[in-house]
Amino acid sequence: MTDWPGISRRAMLAAAPGLLLVPAAVIGAQSAGRGKRSQSAVTSCPIPDFERRVPAKGGNLYCRVNGPMDGDKLPVILLHGGPGGTHFGMVGALPLADSRGIVLYDQLDCGLSDRTNDRANWNVERFVSEVEAVRSALGIERFHLSGTSWGGTLALEYAARQPQGLQSLVLFSPLVSTRAWLNDAGVHIAQLPPDYQAAIVEAKRTGNYDSDAFQEADRYYARQHLSRERLSPLHLACQGRTDPHFNLELYTYMWGPSEFVVTGTLRDYDGEPLLPKVSVPTLLVAGEYDEARPETLKGFAARMQNASFQMVEGSGHWIENDRPEQHRTVLRRWLDSKD
Repeated sequence: MTDWPGISRRAMLAAAPGLLLVPAAVIGAQSAGRGKRSQSAVTSCPIPDFERRVPAKGGNLYCRVNGPMDGDKLPVILLHGGPGGTHFGMVGALPLADSRGIVLYDQLDCGLSDRTNDRANWNVERFVSEVEAVRSALGIERFHLSGTSWGGTLALEYAARQPQGLQSLVLFSPLVSTRAWLNDAGVHIAQLPPDYQAAIVEAKRTGNYDSDAFQEADRYYARQHLSRERLSPLHLACQGRTDPHFNLELYTYMWGPSEFVVTGTLRDYDGEPLLPKVSVPTLLVAGEYDEARPETLKGFAARMQNASFQMVEGSGHWIENDRPEQHRTVLRRWLDSKD
């Protein structure tokens, strides 16, 4: 494991914007003062083939596309995590644009999309509706859908409605239910050093999640289970070391003060009844040390009509960063087999 010395949880979440819980080219006034299109000696951030502002309920979404949208291979729409994350955490999939369309977008109030910060829009149903808005705006008839973490929540919700044109579903480390997520967190916390366990118990008792002791325990947990490696070259080239567009207010409102403390509107979320309703072929993927434990996701796959499970060794929750080659291999092989 590579250490993240001294980094705060806020900074770690901003560095991992594709997770539960950013520079590419941007459009119009939104590009003012933002990063340049990156070209690095180590790697480069792929420039979008095209970008679009997509009208959705509540505002316009930023969307970028790379790769052929009308070739032999179907496009894939990828949903970032959060709530409050951005598409920059998903750029690890862009090398797959050598053979198919890769569609990334920022959810409302996230990244480069409109920032109304109207909390009336901060609910599961409205975020799910964005998928259809993007599909319709791009004229996509048949496609794959992939969601990571909170993005997996939205992808599962969308797929359970059996929309026409959806060819397959890929869920990387999804939040399927808050109950299951917290159960997994309890297993992980029980394995932390005693001082960290005590700090977490005390913070939950007092409601003080800003204490130095809790923050240290939280950082340790994140290094173990959120992201175990420093930023991959591709993520570093695209977003820099942190993501200034991560919406912490949205994350806190819907989730809470920590990955394993839920005080927000998702505290009672339960998508488990949706699992048997998904009819398309589905792949669930977990990292070996994932916040969403492999045992849990394997059990979810067994409750679906046509699902399989795969674990990526050595990875935490952010598989795309911790094991980028394995992430691309898993995704490419699955999509190629389901076109």
